[in-house]
Amino acid sequence: MNIPSKHLEELVDHFSSLPGIGKKTALRLVLNLLKRNEDEIAAFSKSLGEMHQKIKTCTCCGNLAEQELCTICSTDSRKKEIICVVEDIRDIIAIEGTEQFFGVYHVLGGVISPMEGIGPQDLNIETLIDRIRSGEVKEIILALSASMEGDTTNFFLFRKLADFNLTITTLSRGVSVGTELHYTDELTLGRSILNRTPFDMSFMKR
Repeated sequence: MNIPSKHLEELVDHFSSLPGIGKKTALRLVLNLLKRNEDEIAAFSKSLGEMHQKIKTCTCCGNLAEQELCTICSTDSRKKEIICVVEDIRDIIAIEGTEQFFGVYHVLGGVISPMEGIGPQDLNIETLIDRIRSGEVKEIILALSASMEGDTTNFFLFRKLADFNLTITTLSRGVSVGTELHYTDELTLGRSILNRTPFDMSFMKR
């Protein structure tokens, strides 16, 4: 791609380093920014510059936050006795969009995937167990993607939590097998939460 400006080329390289952004899309974004006025660009640049300073990780659940606790964990009306376990923050955004869940969350930070070298020790599992030990938690919802990696992680968590006096449920299979949770439409996801079922590990014995 022949770009007539070195600075423009650098900006295109920065944008194209983002997931799902190719060189042509990056160029289109940069050219659009060139049409904006200086105040808009300054505000855009300021938000980017302050991102790492202002956005933190919730010390309780792992969600994004601007304080020690995220807005969900710090809301008294949320049902703290129900924890929905998700893979990453995008899943929280997807589930919140359904307006069907009123508990709290726990972000694992991934799923067990031997092919990618990700084991249980790489996930936020011990912090989940610490929350359960408080004695307040009554139900764990395993809301991981309907994939082999997600099922493997569900099975590991079920075994890990078996000694606690908990109800362990999982989303109903309205979520298609192989689908990442945050790509599921809100209606299907909402119904899957409302119609959640007790976790059944019999499929792992086949």
